[in-house]
Amino acid sequence: MNVKNNKRRRESQEKIEKAFIELLQTRDIKEITVSDIVKNTGLNRSTFYANYIDIFDLADKTRQKLENEFSDLFADYDYFNEHTGALKMFTHIKENQIFYKTYFKLCYDDKHLVSIYDTRRAEKEHIDSNIKYHIEFFRNGLNAIIKLWLANGCQESPEEMAEVLKSEYRGR
Repeated sequence: MNVKNNKRRRESQEKIEKAFIELLQTRDIKEITVSDIVKNTGLNRSTFYANYIDIFDLADKTRQKLENEFSDLFADYDYFNEHTGALKMFTHIKENQIFYKTYFKLCYDDKHLVSIYDTRRAEKEHIDSNIKYHIEFFRNGLNAIIKLWLANGCQESPEEMAEVLKSEYRGR
């Protein structure tokens, strides 16, 4: 019986996700096939299709899992101490580069982006007129910095990157 959360099913899903993430490091998502996944995992096609509709369903579920892991990382984030939060974020990125590279590769529609935006702080500083533009500007700028840092192999330290973010945001 293939119960939703049984151990064997979870192990199969983990194998599939791992193979998918490995393939994403060298290929575009459109170049990855179910055959590639089952070949790399040793699982049957039926096992893949018992868990996912297609490669894009796998990508969506993997992206959602990555987003949840990122959100969990900042569950206790101190929004009023942005330096320690930024340092925590950049440290996590450096330690988990494949995770973030994969996440950005899976953001093929650019609607899901890493962001820790502090709406409470914006309210405190009275950034309320046109806040949607401010949020977009901050989110896209942060993501651009992270992507560039990842592309360069995270050469700068997390401390240096936290300072880059702080200086760009000008202490707001």
